[in-house]
Amino acid sequence: MQATEQATSAEAFVERVFAAGLAAFDIFGLYIGDKLGLYRALADGGPATAEDLAARASIDARYAREWLEQQAVSGVLTHNGVGTFELPRPIATVLLDRDDPTYLGAMARMVTSAALQLSKVLEAYRTGDGHPWEAYGRDMIEGQADFNRPFFLNSLVADCLATVPEIHERLSRPGARVAEIGCGGGWASIAIARGYPGAIVEGFDPDALSIDLANENARDYGVARQVRFHAVDAGTVAGDRTFDLVAAFECIHDLADPVGVLRSMRSLVAEGGTVLVMDERVADKFGEADDVERFFYGFSITTCLPNGRAETPSAATGTVMRAPVLERYAREAGFGGIEVLPIENDFFRFYRLR
Repeated sequence: MQATEQATSAEAFVERVFAAGLAAFDIFGLYIGDKLGLYRALADGGPATAEDLAARASIDARYAREWLEQQAVSGVLTHNGVGTFELPRPIATVLLDRDDPTYLGAMARMVTSAALQLSKVLEAYRTGDGHPWEAYGRDMIEGQADFNRPFFLNSLVADCLATVPEIHERLSRPGARVAEIGCGGGWASIAIARGYPGAIVEGFDPDALSIDLANENARDYGVARQVRFHAVDAGTVAGDRTFDLVAAFECIHDLADPVGVLRSMRSLVAEGGTVLVMDERVADKFGEADDVERFFYGFSITTCLPNGRAETPSAATGTVMRAPVLERYAREAGFGGIEVLPIENDFFRFYRLR
Protein backbone atom coordinates (compact mmCIF):
# COMPACT_ATOMS: atom_id res chain seq x y z
CA MET A 1 0.00 0.00 0.00
CA GLN A 2 1.30 3.48 -0.85
CA ALA A 3 1.82 5.66 2.20
CA THR A 4 -0.43 8.34 0.73
CA GLU A 5 -3.43 5.99 0.53
CA GLN A 6 -6.00 6.59 3.25
CA ALA A 7 -8.36 4.11 4.86
CA THR A 8 -11.77 4.79 3.36
CA SER A 9 -13.78 3.46 6.27
CA ALA A 10 -13.53 2.67 9.95
CA GLU A 11 -13.56 -1.03 9.10
CA ALA A 12 -10.58 -0.67 6.76
CA PHE A 13 -8.63 1.24 9.38
CA VAL A 14 -9.46 -1.36 12.04
CA GLU A 15 -7.99 -4.03 9.75
CA ARG A 16 -4.89 -1.93 9.22
CA VAL A 17 -4.34 -1.35 12.95
CA PHE A 18 -4.85 -5.05 13.67
CA ALA A 19 -2.31 -5.94 10.97
CA ALA A 20 0.12 -3.44 12.51
CA GLY A 21 -0.31 -5.12 15.88
CA LEU A 22 0.45 -8.51 14.35
CA ALA A 23 3.55 -7.05 12.70
CA ALA A 24 4.71 -5.56 16.01
CA PHE A 25 4.41 -8.92 17.75
CA ASP A 26 6.27 -10.52 14.84
CA ILE A 27 9.12 -8.07 15.46
CA PHE A 28 9.16 -8.90 19.17
CA GLY A 29 9.22 -12.62 18.36
CA LEU A 30 12.13 -12.06 16.00
CA TYR A 31 13.91 -10.07 18.71
CA ILE A 32 13.53 -12.91 21.22
CA GLY A 33 14.83 -15.45 18.71
CA ASP A 34 17.75 -13.25 17.74
CA LYS A 35 18.88 -12.21 21.21
CA LEU A 36 18.54 -15.67 22.80
CA GLY A 37 20.24 -17.43 19.90
CA LEU A 38 17.17 -19.53 19.13
CA TYR A 39 17.42 -19.17 15.37
CA ARG A 40 21.10 -20.04 15.48
CA ALA A 41 20.31 -23.12 17.59
CA LEU A 42 17.72 -24.25 15.05
CA ALA A 43 19.97 -23.50 12.06
CA ASP A 44 22.97 -25.33 13.53
CA GLY A 45 21.17 -28.20 15.24
CA GLY A 46 18.30 -28.84 12.85
CA PRO A 47 14.62 -29.46 13.66
CA ALA A 48 13.81 -29.39 17.36
CA THR A 49 11.14 -29.95 19.93
CA ALA A 50 10.64 -27.42 22.71
CA GLU A 51 12.79 -29.56 24.99
CA ASP A 52 15.52 -29.82 22.35
CA LEU A 53 15.59 -26.07 21.81
CA ALA A 54 15.56 -25.37 25.54
CA ALA A 55 18.60 -27.59 26.00
CA ARG A 56 20.50 -26.12 23.04
CA ALA A 57 19.85 -22.49 23.95
CA SER A 58 19.80 -22.84 27.76
CA ILE A 59 16.27 -21.46 28.17
CA ASP A 60 13.12 -22.67 29.90
CA ALA A 61 11.22 -25.39 27.99
CA ARG A 62 7.76 -23.87 28.53
CA TYR A 63 8.88 -20.54 27.09
CA ALA A 64 10.57 -22.41 24.25
CA ARG A 65 7.30 -24.13 23.34
CA GLU A 66 5.30 -20.91 23.34
CA TRP A 67 7.89 -19.12 21.20
CA LEU A 68 8.11 -22.03 18.75
CA GLU A 69 4.34 -22.13 18.35
CA GLN A 70 4.13 -18.35 17.87
CA GLN A 71 6.87 -18.55 15.23
CA ALA A 72 5.03 -21.35 13.46
CA VAL A 73 1.66 -19.61 13.35
CA SER A 74 3.48 -16.48 12.13
CA GLY A 75 5.00 -18.41 9.23
CA VAL A 76 8.63 -18.16 10.34
CA LEU A 77 9.07 -21.80 11.35
CA THR A 78 7.51 -24.95 9.92
CA HIS A 79 5.86 -27.58 12.12
CA ASN A 80 5.68 -31.29 11.35
CA GLY A 81 2.47 -31.80 13.34
CA VAL A 82 4.03 -33.87 16.13
CA GLY A 83 5.92 -31.25 18.12
CA THR A 84 9.03 -30.69 15.99
CA PHE A 85 9.81 -27.28 14.48
CA GLU A 86 12.22 -26.33 11.71
CA LEU A 87 13.80 -23.11 10.46
CA PRO A 88 13.66 -23.08 6.62
CA ARG A 89 17.00 -22.35 4.99
CA PRO A 90 15.88 -19.21 3.07
CA ILE A 91 14.52 -17.67 6.26
CA ALA A 92 17.69 -18.65 8.13
CA THR A 93 19.70 -16.68 5.56
CA VAL A 94 17.56 -13.57 6.07
CA LEU A 95 17.81 -13.81 9.86
CA LEU A 96 21.36 -15.04 10.40
CA ASP A 97 23.71 -14.39 7.48
CA ARG A 98 24.86 -10.84 8.22
CA ASP A 99 26.82 -10.53 4.97
CA ASP A 100 24.02 -11.71 2.67
CA PRO A 101 22.22 -8.98 0.66
CA THR A 102 18.86 -10.22 1.97
CA TYR A 103 19.84 -10.01 5.66
CA LEU A 104 17.27 -8.25 7.85
CA GLY A 105 17.89 -9.83 11.23
CA ALA A 106 19.05 -6.50 12.65
CA MET A 107 15.70 -4.79 12.07
CA ALA A 108 14.10 -6.44 15.10
CA ARG A 109 16.89 -5.12 17.33
CA MET A 110 16.50 -1.58 15.97
CA VAL A 111 12.70 -1.43 16.18
CA THR A 112 12.62 -2.98 19.65
CA SER A 113 15.32 -0.59 20.86
CA ALA A 114 13.23 2.33 19.65
CA ALA A 115 10.15 0.94 21.39
CA LEU A 116 12.02 0.53 24.67
CA GLN A 117 12.89 4.23 24.67
CA LEU A 118 9.40 5.55 23.98
CA SER A 119 8.78 6.78 27.54
CA LYS A 120 11.87 9.00 27.26
CA VAL A 121 10.93 10.05 23.73
CA LEU A 122 7.47 11.09 24.98
CA GLU A 123 9.13 13.39 27.48
CA ALA A 124 11.25 14.88 24.69
CA TYR A 125 8.07 15.57 22.72
CA ARG A 126 6.68 17.45 25.72
CA THR A 127 9.79 19.49 26.47
CA GLY A 128 11.31 19.95 23.01
CA ASP A 129 14.55 18.36 24.22
CA GLY A 130 16.23 15.39 22.56
CA HIS A 131 17.17 11.83 23.39
CA PRO A 132 20.78 10.91 22.53
CA TRP A 133 21.88 8.04 20.32
CA GLU A 134 23.88 6.32 23.05
CA ALA A 135 20.75 6.12 25.24
CA TYR A 136 19.18 3.70 22.74
CA GLY A 137 21.79 1.15 23.76
CA ARG A 138 23.93 -1.52 22.19
CA ASP A 139 21.05 -3.18 20.34
CA MET A 140 20.38 -0.01 18.37
CA ILE A 141 24.05 0.78 17.72
CA GLU A 142 24.92 -2.77 16.63
CA GLY A 143 21.59 -3.11 14.82
CA GLN A 144 22.18 0.01 12.75
CA ALA A 145 25.67 -1.20 11.80
CA ASP A 146 24.42 -4.68 10.90
CA PHE A 147 21.41 -3.32 8.99
CA ASN A 148 23.66 -1.46 6.51
CA ARG A 149 26.46 -4.03 6.57
CA PRO A 150 25.26 -6.18 3.61
CA PHE A 151 24.83 -3.14 1.38
CA PHE A 152 28.22 -1.73 2.26
CA LEU A 153 30.09 -5.01 1.86
CA ASN A 154 28.32 -6.15 -1.32
CA SER A 155 27.40 -3.00 -3.19
CA LEU A 156 29.08 0.20 -1.96
CA VAL A 157 32.20 -0.22 -4.07
CA ALA A 158 31.06 -2.39 -6.98
CA ASP A 159 27.66 -0.78 -7.62
CA CYS A 160 28.26 2.75 -6.34
CA LEU A 161 31.78 4.17 -6.02
CA ALA A 162 33.21 2.20 -8.95
CA THR A 163 30.50 3.56 -11.25
CA VAL A 164 31.64 7.17 -10.72
CA PRO A 165 34.84 7.52 -12.82
CA GLU A 166 36.28 10.47 -10.90
CA ILE A 167 35.96 8.64 -7.58
CA HIS A 168 37.02 5.22 -8.84
CA GLU A 169 40.12 6.51 -10.63
CA ARG A 170 41.21 8.54 -7.62
CA LEU A 171 40.75 5.73 -5.10
CA SER A 172 42.52 3.23 -7.35
CA ARG A 173 45.80 5.12 -6.95
CA PRO A 174 48.29 3.76 -4.39
CA GLY A 175 48.18 5.88 -1.27
CA ALA A 176 44.70 7.29 -1.90
CA ARG A 177 43.15 8.69 1.26
CA VAL A 178 39.53 8.40 2.37
CA ALA A 179 37.74 10.00 5.33
CA GLU A 180 34.39 8.66 6.49
CA ILE A 181 32.42 11.02 8.71
CA GLY A 182 30.01 9.32 11.12
CA CYS A 183 31.46 5.87 10.52
CA GLY A 184 29.38 3.98 13.10
CA GLY A 185 30.33 0.31 13.12
CA GLY A 186 32.83 0.90 10.34
CA TRP A 187 31.38 -1.24 7.55
CA ALA A 188 31.57 1.42 4.83
CA SER A 189 35.23 2.11 5.68
CA ILE A 190 35.95 -1.61 5.70
CA ALA A 191 34.22 -2.07 2.33
CA ILE A 192 36.24 0.76 0.79
CA ALA A 193 39.47 -0.67 2.17
CA ARG A 194 38.67 -4.09 0.72
CA GLY A 195 37.64 -2.61 -2.62
CA TYR A 196 40.65 -0.31 -2.88
CA PRO A 197 43.53 -2.16 -1.17
CA GLY A 198 45.99 0.66 -1.90
CA ALA A 199 43.92 3.24 -0.05
CA ILE A 200 44.19 4.43 3.56
CA VAL A 201 40.81 4.97 5.23
CA GLU A 202 40.05 6.95 8.38
CA GLY A 203 36.68 6.84 10.11
CA PHE A 204 35.38 9.43 12.57
CA ASP A 205 32.48 9.10 15.02
CA PRO A 206 31.82 10.62 18.46
CA ASP A 207 30.24 7.43 19.83
CA ALA A 208 32.88 5.41 21.69
CA LEU A 209 30.93 2.14 21.50
CA SER A 210 30.66 2.49 17.73
CA ILE A 211 34.41 3.06 17.43
CA ASP A 212 35.14 -0.02 19.55
CA LEU A 213 32.80 -2.01 17.33
CA ALA A 214 34.41 -0.60 14.17
CA ASN A 215 37.91 -1.53 15.33
CA GLU A 216 36.75 -5.06 16.14
CA ASN A 217 35.11 -5.39 12.73
CA ALA A 218 38.24 -4.12 10.95
CA ARG A 219 40.35 -6.72 12.76
CA ASP A 220 37.90 -9.50 11.91
CA TYR A 221 37.97 -8.54 8.22
CA GLY A 222 41.74 -8.21 8.03
CA VAL A 223 41.96 -4.50 7.23
CA ALA A 224 43.06 -3.11 10.60
CA ARG A 225 46.37 -1.90 9.16
CA GLN A 226 44.57 -0.05 6.38
CA VAL A 227 41.73 1.50 8.38
CA ARG A 228 41.95 3.79 11.41
CA PHE A 229 38.98 4.88 13.51
CA HIS A 230 38.79 7.96 15.73
CA ALA A 231 36.31 8.76 18.52
CA VAL A 232 35.83 12.44 17.72
CA ASP A 233 33.01 14.78 16.75
CA ALA A 234 32.93 15.12 12.97
CA GLY A 235 32.51 18.88 13.27
CA THR A 236 35.94 19.14 14.88
CA VAL A 237 37.79 17.01 12.33
CA ALA A 238 40.43 19.18 10.70
CA GLY A 239 44.15 19.40 10.35
CA ASP A 240 46.88 19.54 7.79
CA ARG A 241 45.94 16.26 6.04
CA THR A 242 43.50 16.12 3.15
CA PHE A 243 41.60 13.27 1.52
CA ASP A 244 40.72 12.17 -1.99
CA LEU A 245 37.23 11.19 -0.83
CA VAL A 246 35.39 12.64 2.16
CA ALA A 247 32.14 10.77 2.66
CA ALA A 248 29.20 10.73 5.05
CA PHE A 249 27.03 7.64 4.71
CA GLU A 250 23.50 7.96 6.14
CA CYS A 251 24.35 10.29 8.99
CA ILE A 252 23.94 13.94 7.95
CA HIS A 253 20.23 13.86 8.81
CA ASP A 254 21.11 12.78 12.37
CA LEU A 255 23.42 15.69 13.12
CA ALA A 256 22.55 18.68 15.28
CA ASP A 257 24.92 20.82 13.19
CA PRO A 258 24.92 19.44 9.64
CA VAL A 259 26.24 22.71 8.21
CA GLY A 260 29.24 22.68 10.54
CA VAL A 261 30.05 19.07 9.64
CA LEU A 262 29.70 19.76 5.91
CA ARG A 263 31.99 22.75 6.34
CA SER A 264 34.53 20.48 8.03
CA MET A 265 34.20 17.96 5.19
CA ARG A 266 34.86 20.76 2.69
CA SER A 267 38.07 21.69 4.52
CA LEU A 268 39.28 18.08 4.42
CA VAL A 269 38.91 17.35 0.71
CA ALA A 270 42.03 17.53 -1.45
CA GLU A 271 42.20 19.48 -4.70
CA GLY A 272 40.28 17.46 -7.28
CA GLY A 273 38.80 15.18 -4.61
CA THR A 274 35.14 14.47 -3.88
CA VAL A 275 32.79 15.23 -1.01
CA LEU A 276 30.08 12.56 -1.04
CA VAL A 277 26.88 12.30 0.99
CA MET A 278 24.70 9.20 1.00
CA ASP A 279 21.35 9.67 2.69
CA GLU A 280 17.80 8.42 2.49
CA ARG A 281 16.06 8.19 -0.88
CA VAL A 282 12.94 10.27 -0.29
CA ALA A 283 10.75 12.47 -2.46
CA ASP A 284 11.79 16.07 -2.99
CA LYS A 285 8.59 17.32 -1.37
CA PHE A 286 6.06 16.07 1.15
CA GLY A 287 3.03 14.25 -0.20
CA GLU A 288 4.73 11.97 -2.71
CA ALA A 289 5.74 9.24 -0.26
CA ASP A 290 5.90 5.48 -0.70
CA ASP A 291 6.32 2.77 1.92
CA VAL A 292 10.09 3.31 2.04
CA GLU A 293 9.55 6.91 3.07
CA ARG A 294 6.93 5.76 5.55
CA PHE A 295 9.59 3.44 7.02
CA PHE A 296 12.00 6.37 7.35
CA TYR A 297 9.35 8.47 9.08
CA GLY A 298 8.90 5.66 11.60
CA PHE A 299 12.54 5.90 12.60
CA SER A 300 12.39 9.69 12.52
CA ILE A 301 9.59 10.05 15.06
CA THR A 302 11.15 7.52 17.44
CA THR A 303 14.90 7.81 16.98
CA CYS A 304 16.55 10.15 14.48
CA LEU A 305 14.74 13.39 15.29
CA PRO A 306 15.07 12.92 19.09
CA ASN A 307 18.75 12.04 18.60
CA GLY A 308 19.33 15.09 16.40
CA ARG A 309 17.82 17.33 19.09
CA ALA A 310 19.99 15.93 21.88
CA GLU A 311 22.38 18.84 21.32
CA THR A 312 21.52 22.51 21.17
CA PRO A 313 21.24 24.40 18.97
CA SER A 314 19.96 21.80 16.53
CA ALA A 315 18.92 21.85 12.89
CA ALA A 316 16.31 19.20 13.87
CA THR A 317 16.45 17.62 10.42
CA GLY A 318 14.91 14.18 11.01
CA THR A 319 15.38 11.06 8.90
CA VAL A 320 13.43 12.39 5.92
CA MET A 321 16.03 14.86 4.64
CA ARG A 322 14.85 15.98 1.22
CA ALA A 323 17.26 17.11 -1.50
CA PRO A 324 16.37 20.82 -1.21
CA VAL A 325 17.23 20.69 2.51
CA LEU A 326 20.64 19.16 1.82
CA GLU A 327 21.16 21.73 -0.94
CA ARG A 328 20.55 24.52 1.57
CA TYR A 329 22.91 22.98 4.11
CA ALA A 330 25.60 22.54 1.45
CA ARG A 331 25.39 26.14 0.28
CA GLU A 332 25.51 27.43 3.86
CA ALA A 333 28.67 25.31 4.33
CA GLY A 334 30.33 26.98 1.35
CA PHE A 335 29.61 24.52 -1.45
CA GLY A 336 28.24 25.65 -4.80
CA GLY A 337 25.43 23.10 -4.66
CA ILE A 338 24.73 19.39 -4.89
CA GLU A 339 24.57 16.88 -7.71
CA VAL A 340 22.50 13.70 -7.49
CA LEU A 341 24.66 10.89 -8.84
CA PRO A 342 23.08 8.28 -11.17
CA ILE A 343 23.37 5.45 -8.64
CA GLU A 344 20.26 3.29 -8.33
CA ASN A 345 19.25 2.06 -4.89
CA ASP A 346 15.86 1.53 -3.28
CA PHE A 347 16.87 3.09 0.04
CA PHE A 348 19.71 5.53 -0.56
CA ARG A 349 20.56 8.52 -2.76
CA PHE A 350 24.10 9.67 -3.43
CA TYR A 351 24.97 13.36 -3.61
CA ARG A 352 28.23 14.92 -4.79
CA LEU A 353 28.75 18.32 -3.19
CA ARG A 354 30.22 20.77 -5.70
